[in-house]
Amino acid sequence: MKPTRPAVLAALLVVAAAVTWAVLRVLDSRASLQPGVPSSAAVALLLLAVALAVTARGLQARLQRRPGTKPVNPLVAARMAALAKAGSHTGALVAGAYTGVCLFLLPASTAFTRGNAARAGFAVLAALLVVAVALFLERVCRVPDKPPDDDDVAPA
Repeated sequence: MKPTRPAVLAALLVVAAAVTWAVLRVLDSRASLQPGVPSSAAVALLLLAVALAVTARGLQARLQRRPGTKPVNPLVAARMAALAKAGSHTGALVAGAYTGVCLFLLPASTAFTRGNAARAGFAVLAALLVVAVALFLERVCRVPDKPPDDDDVAPA
């Protein structure tokens, strides 16, 4: 599996924001829609980021073979790398979706829409934190470069 490229994450965020904004504009033109953003959105994303961070720190200690830790099964490391990649992509899509909601709500001037825009902004920040922690987990799961063998080193 190749490492996640930041350009892919940025593209996912921008496309999700544009699609969300466009869909909300169309729905608003037909039914005067004002979407609500739950407060629990940012909280759930923060909990996901914490879970990924705890997983990454524990796995890092085990991969570095710190005293008192068990070795990691290679299949577990591969699964964690896949989880990290999925987490970064999902975080980018969610951040993009809430960015689209925020951009849609910002021009409105009612207290209801300002509150929803603020909650969407917090959800964007929480989703970006999920992306950052998922990238850290992916980095933890990288296989280190192979050190040179003793046979490859010429005697002095």
